[in-house]
Amino acid sequence: MNYLDVNWLAVLLATIASMALGAAWYMGLSRQWLAATGKTAEEIKARSGADATPFIWSALMQLVMAYFLALLTPRILGDVTIANTVIVGIHLWAGFMVTSMVMNQRYEGQKWSLALINGGYMLGIMIVQGVVIGLFG
Repeated sequence: MNYLDVNWLAVLLATIASMALGAAWYMGLSRQWLAATGKTAEEIKARSGADATPFIWSALMQLVMAYFLALLTPRILGDVTIANTVIVGIHLWAGFMVTSMVMNQRYEGQKWSLALINGGYMLGIMIVQGVVIGLFG
């Protein structure tokens, strides 16, 4: 397997698109997300302030997600199409992402609403990245 054999432009654009989805997702669900975390906006701001580190980590992790989606799709389903890449993304989400997230959140005692909000976003990432990567198939 050639690990560098991906469309890097598609991976970068998929990362940007999923970050944009995150901005819209969490701006639209900010009240519900805060309630689900059990924290106030002031507590969140005091902890992170103007620190860009969470956004940098998010961008890096979404780049990794897009890379593996682009790498694995042709090896699993053959052609890199929108449908194939979205299907692989949904399977990766169901098999690894949401299961790991729920498992950890159960140990952490987090609310189910937080799992729904964050898990929904993770599914959105896989779908958006699948569409973008598939467009460049």
